[in-house]
Order: sequence, then structure tokens, then C-alpha cells
Amino acid sequence: MVTFFEASLATVSVHHVGNQSQSEMYSLSDEPLVLQDELVNSLLKQYFLSPFEKVNEVYHLMHSSDINLNEIYNFAQQIFEDKDKFHEVSQQIAKYLYSVANHPKIKAGELYIAYFNDVQIEGELLDAIGIFKSENKETYLKVYPDKGGFKLDYEENAININKLDKGCLIFNTDKENGYKVVVVDKATAGQDAAVYWKDEFLQLKIRNDNFNQTSNTLSIYKNFVTNKIDEEFELTKADKIDLLNKSMKYFKDKDTFDLDEFAGEVIGNPQAIESFKNYKQQYEDEYETPIANSFEISDSAVKKQARVYKSVLKLDKNFHIYIHGNKELIEKGFDDDKHMNYYKVYFKEEA
Repeated sequence: MVTFFEASLATVSVHHVGNQSQSEMYSLSDEPLVLQDELVNSLLKQYFLSPFEKVNEVYHLMHSSDINLNEIYNFAQQIFEDKDKFHEVSQQIAKYLYSVANHPKIKAGELYIAYFNDVQIEGELLDAIGIFKSENKETYLKVYPDKGGFKLDYEENAININKLDKGCLIFNTDKENGYKVVVVDKATAGQDAAVYWKDEFLQLKIRNDNFNQTSNTLSIYKNFVTNKIDEEFELTKADKIDLLNKSMKYFKDKDTFDLDEFAGEVIGNPQAIESFKNYKQQYEDEYETPIANSFEISDSAVKKQARVYKSVLKLDKNFHIYIHGNKELIEKGFDDDKHMNYYKVYFKEEA
């Protein structure tokens, strides 16, 4: 989704943001960093940009009433329109983060505001503003030669350039919808503390494109089969796995999703179809996320969802049965003598 082999880091400013609920302050730098060392510049690009190579979801900045009331949207707009304001606006971003990051479990850390040229997203080279926060420090050992031998030293409170804690890239495109935004958040604190980066600081909404429509539909169907369908129908775990396998096969085989076609081919039962459609509508209403009844299927979203679709039938602590194909080749029964359930599996030959 995001590549940076052509990208250049134009400028970066660093500030420190504490937690006001812990009586910590913020500290603002007077000038941007001076980046004369090419190796440092390269390491910073790796630290800031490499975590986004595996990010698929694209967001927009949003506000419940008016996008112009989103502070980060306004800060980004100022920078894109006048790069001379970059450092001044970076200070305002630091102050704003300080004002919203007030949960007692939020860690203090350095805040980096960077400006990049030629970062690629969805095949388009664009300028981008990066906002990154470093919260977790590590200790590193240093070994170096000395008088025919070696000496050992260490560095405390150092940053691991392979572990970006929080970050986002705001691309200079799609301004009318809130710019394209990708985000990284390696939150480890409690859930209340974890939501501040995406929900309170950035105020994001997922872009409702083919990737997200595919991902959301698969997720809704999985939750429906796993949690909801039991309320109306009696199904074995093997039946549920079969329904999940059928849905995944549909998404892998088809180029376009059609709700009625999917319901007929995968679910089949008219009552269950109606129940699924109602369940889907409830999701759309609750999360204010409309999902079209027809859309192009995103292969990358299918691959991502396939990792969490379970096809394993767990029997006590003794057996796991992987069900990938025809459910008719497995039968469930009960042995009166042993007073235990059993499964009978049919096959032609051992692999």
C-alpha cells in the first residue's frame, strides 16, 4: 500500500510531550533538526516509514459536524499550503497532543513531525506529513575494540528504529474528504488509554473503499456465524466451519460481491439469509458505515481475513480436526456405551 524507495525526508522537528494528568509538561524545540548526515537521514526514513509498508487500511480525518473543526486537518492544511510554517505548526501539533493525551496510563515521549516528498500510496507519488511518537525506550550494549581487545558499554533510553510506537502519514490528496491517512499504533496500555491516538488526537474514520467493504463484510459474516446464528438455529461446530469455508471460497473465487448471490450460494436457508441481512443492517446503523450490496472484492482484504477464519474443530484436549472441504464427509454421533460424542470421517486415501 505504502512504499518509500523514492521518498526523501525534507525536514523534521522534535518536541517532547508529557502527560498533564501526571503533572508532566511539554517541551518545544526552537528549530527543526539539522540533517547533514546521510546515514542519520536514512535511518530516520526507515524508522518513520517502514512500518507503513504492511498497512492496508486507509483513513480520512473527520469531524462529526464539520471537517474544518478537526485540528489535525487544519494543521496539515496550513503546512501543505505554506511549508514555511512547518516548524511553527509542528509546535501547535505538540501542544494539541498534550491537551488530549491526558489518560494517566499514556506515556510521555518524543513527538516527531516530518515532511516527506515522493511517498507512494496506491501508485501515486505524493508529499506527506508524518506525525510520530516514541514512548518506549530500550537499553543497548555497545562492543568496540580497545588496545588489542574489546570494551563493553551501554546506552540507556535509546530508541529501537525497528519499533515505531505510534505514527501516521497524512498525504496531500483527497483534501475535500479529509486527506488520505495511514496509521500505526502499537498500543500496550489499557484500552481507554489506547484509543487517544486514533480517536481523540487524529479523529479518523475508515475510508469506505473496496478493501474495507470486503473486510467488513467478511468480518460481519464471521461474527454472524460464530455468535448470532445460534440464537435461531441449531448448528454443530462442523456446520459453522462449513459456512465459514463456503464464504471464504466465494470471496476467493469471485471478482465481485453480490449480496443476494452470496446469500443464496453460501447460506442457502431463507430464514438464515433474512437474519444475516438484518445483522448486516444493524452493523451499518450502529457504526454509521454503509456497506454496498455489490462491490469489487479486494484480494488483499480476503488474504488478511483468511488468517482469522477458523477451520479447526477442537475436540476436548485430544484432537484437532481441520475441515477444508465437503462437510458431508464428516458425521457426528453419540456412543451410548462410552457416553461420549464422536465424529466419523470419510476419506479415500491418506496423504
